[in-house]
Amino acid sequence: MKKLTILILAPILALSLAACGGSGKSSVSRESQKPTASTKAGDTIQLGGYDWRVLEVRDGKALILSDRVLTVRIYNPDGATWEKSDMRRYLNGAFYNDTFTAKEKAWIAESTIVNNDNPQFNTSGGSQTADKVFLLSIDEAGHYFADDAARIALDVNNGRTLWWWLRSPGSSSDRVAGVYDDGGIGVRGYSISRVNGGVRPALWLNL
Repeated sequence: MKKLTILILAPILALSLAACGGSGKSSVSRESQKPTASTKAGDTIQLGGYDWRVLEVRDGKALILSDRVLTVRIYNPDGATWEKSDMRRYLNGAFYNDTFTAKEKAWIAESTIVNNDNPQFNTSGGSQTADKVFLLSIDEAGHYFADDAARIALDVNNGRTLWWWLRSPGSSSDRVAGVYDDGGIGVRGYSISRVNGGVRPALWLNL
């Protein structure tokens, strides 16, 4: 009888362990949620298997930001603006294609992204871009959060606090602004070759 019990429980245990794997996504399958007219800032929705925070609703669209840091990666190996960065290519390429279903992609709006100069050091932000997925700017990181504590982000895989990239330039062309692990905004920024910068994608969804 004991041997039979073990044989029955083994596949159940294997399935449980597989469901708790390190993908960073919920182990419980949840239906993606397209925002509606009743959606408001502060709401949380599910999209692409992740939780997203609604930052703003206007003009028939909702601006959402991943609730946690979804990955860590280098911003760019060489000096470049957001327009020419590896980060932009990744978010609008591999990340976009691998994360969202065809139905979800139909909800995501292509947006004109304004890339202002650094407000303290006047480093050029480069040209406007048209993107499906992007990072917040210094101004947006200041505008959409009540205080530093609200900007603190955890790693989706292990719950550790991480700093995360913004798309605004830092104090020079080889630095990019970011949000410190304590939630403060780093206007001087981090070296674009840092490999441990957190990524919190943002995008606009059509209502």
